[in-house]
Amino acid sequence: MPNKYATGKRSIGWIGLKRGHRARPLEWLAEKSIFVVSLSAIVMIFLIFLFVAREALPIFYGQMNSSLVQEVIPVEQMDKIPPARLREYLGLTPKQFAAMDADTRRALMEVKVETQKEIPNDKDATINSAAWRYLLLPHRWTGYDKPEFIWQPVSQIHKFNIVPLLIGSLKTTLVALLFSVPLALGAAIYVSQLAHPRAKEWLKPGIELLAGIPSVVLGFFALMVIATVLQKMFGYQSRLNAFVAGIALGLAIVPVVFSIAEDALTSVPRSYTQAALALGSSKWQAAWQIVLPAALPGVFAATVLGFGRAIGETMIVLMASGNASIVSWNLFDSTRTLTATIAAELAETVFGGNHYRILFMIGALLFVVTFLSNLAGDIVIHRLKHKLEGKG
Repeated sequence: MPNKYATGKRSIGWIGLKRGHRARPLEWLAEKSIFVVSLSAIVMIFLIFLFVAREALPIFYGQMNSSLVQEVIPVEQMDKIPPARLREYLGLTPKQFAAMDADTRRALMEVKVETQKEIPNDKDATINSAAWRYLLLPHRWTGYDKPEFIWQPVSQIHKFNIVPLLIGSLKTTLVALLFSVPLALGAAIYVSQLAHPRAKEWLKPGIELLAGIPSVVLGFFALMVIATVLQKMFGYQSRLNAFVAGIALGLAIVPVVFSIAEDALTSVPRSYTQAALALGSSKWQAAWQIVLPAALPGVFAATVLGFGRAIGETMIVLMASGNASIVSWNLFDSTRTLTATIAAELAETVFGGNHYRILFMIGALLFVVTFLSNLAGDIVIHRLKHKLEGKG
């Protein structure tokens, strides 16, 4: 007599097998879709970096010359010059050169001759300010008493020193970190270790929602409100400065640092806290002396990501920093950052010119700084983990 239960099991197994066969193509399609999306994101980031690096390569290789004094070829010798040499002299692409007739080329040569006649009688007119010597080191320009770091790309003699921009970026970023990290870390400790579960349910999403505020809104708020309040409070002269921009920038990175630090603190095993409480510690002592040291790698990672977010921010520093490219470590002086310089000047540059290439070089420099900071952070995080886990 057949066993009806065995027959039922075989039927259920057959149905499950058929469903498995139906689910496998869907699972395969989902896996491939996720892979394609992830690969596309990586490829897009790589292509963006490749484009920026390509536009900046002439500066890195020292191939650009911003000197006003250039070689002048008489118009009468135009027919004797090889086409490749003439195209390079006129600064044209092969496509542009091929589309021009002889009269247009002659007119361009006449313009170059007239331009050279209007060059001021100044020794600085012979300087190639797009060279690394003038990009990074001070130079005594005409009319100055001592060597200076000057970013002045729209003057008659262009000056492209990027040191004032680097100092401006560092000042605003450091102010932002000093303002945001204590606030974010304190909030993370309270929410993860001290707050009542009901309070945690609305505190955590409430703070994380602040990340959705557009940076232009924070920049406008800093321009209209924070700058006025801080100037009345501290009495400094420049209303827009590195301090105001740093405070507004700190408001933007608080949710980033808080979210990662809170996750790191929450991931510490509850047995650590319970053991500390059992030995007579208060909740605050357990959080500060036990949980925080155990979560230190995650807290450091939050700080590193906050640094990357701050140094790459554009709209806030563009609206609230004052945009004065001066060399000063005074936080209450107006300043100018790398990102604000790119946003303010790129649209007004000549395609392929010295100013254009240098702005892309600044963009590549931001990529490198962010990459190195993340790399250094990753190394420190691994060392902290090994130390805390007793492996090193």
